[in-house]
Amino acid sequence: MAEFTYIARDSSGQRVTGTIAAANRREALSAISAKSLFPVEVRGDAPTVEQKSLRRVSAQVLATTFGQLADLLRSGVPLLRSLEVLERQTSRPAMKEVLGEIRRQVEQGSSLAEATSRFPRIFGEMAVSMVRAGEEGGFLEEALTRVAEFTEAQDDLKKRTIGALIYPAVLAGIGTLVVVVLMVGFVPRFEGLFASLRQRGELPVMTEVVLAVSGTIQSSGLWILGIGLVVMLVTRQWLQSEPGRWWRDRLKIRLPMVGGIFLNLAVARVCRVLGTLLHNGVPILRSLEISSDATGNRVLGAAIQEATENISSGQRLAGPLAACGHFPPAVVEMISVAEESNTLETVLLNVADGLERRTWRLLDLFVRLLEPIMLLLLALVVLVLVIGLLMPVIKMSTTIR
Repeated sequence: MAEFTYIARDSSGQRVTGTIAAANRREALSAISAKSLFPVEVRGDAPTVEQKSLRRVSAQVLATTFGQLADLLRSGVPLLRSLEVLERQTSRPAMKEVLGEIRRQVEQGSSLAEATSRFPRIFGEMAVSMVRAGEEGGFLEEALTRVAEFTEAQDDLKKRTIGALIYPAVLAGIGTLVVVVLMVGFVPRFEGLFASLRQRGELPVMTEVVLAVSGTIQSSGLWILGIGLVVMLVTRQWLQSEPGRWWRDRLKIRLPMVGGIFLNLAVARVCRVLGTLLHNGVPILRSLEISSDATGNRVLGAAIQEATENISSGQRLAGPLAACGHFPPAVVEMISVAEESNTLETVLLNVADGLERRTWRLLDLFVRLLEPIMLLLLALVVLVLVIGLLMPVIKMSTTIR
């Protein structure tokens, strides 16, 4: 007998967790169902591939795998046979290992969503939620196709963003290196020259600041670098914890300039997932529950869960979404009109398309503005450095004359 940890929902939709002893996963699922619970996730004590191997799979490989699996299922190939075909034909060792583990879990009675949820570093919450909705609603092929499209679109956006940020990042790195070299190798040569002015108290404040910064870098530069690296590592570790993720997601949507980009992308994802689920006949409460898991942002997901509770008490969707304060007023108004005209799923998909187009335009504009801003900051730092060194020289030459 093995111990299985499960997450389930009761008849009222409440979340229930616990452990159960069973010979295998199939028996564990049967035992959970016998308790009038709907199993959402079941984990065993045996180490999974995800626990044994931390190798990541690229988004392009994931998108291709989801698309091929959807094509196989649409052609009438059974799920186990489809997974076996994909496992055999993939040339990526990490993906082959993951597909093999998923196939074994499905053979033992797990659903595809449960099997993929065991690999959170590879399959995101959105993918798992869409697969679970497709299995529940009987549209798994379309759900997999949607996941493939989402994954490919997000990968394309990420690559375009990284490609656009390469030049500003290189510029910032070179600028920082130039300033450090000047501070360490060039500025100290002037300190003896300005000694007489410093003794008389006639050294300009800007020059004092430049010399002080230069001295600090020379004497404590390695300590500052080491402390900075430690702070970065500790912060990164904390951001992977649950409180850190909440803080990060809250900060992302509140940042000036880029906060609107993150928020629009999250809202667009919610609208697309929700519209797809409603279009395929999934009840609105279940659709909202799945959409809250697919937002990619815990703050927005919590707001949608609160909206779900209000809708279960008889309210419409637009009111709770407007009350949470995270959905743009125009989007809320369109949802309100769509509810009255009974075209909610179509409007949600149109809203998602519009938000994504607008967000991509804002992102392109932000990246284009970032280059001149970096140049301006670099020029400003060099200007302060030059003025700080030239002011005493000009003052000394004037005194000599």
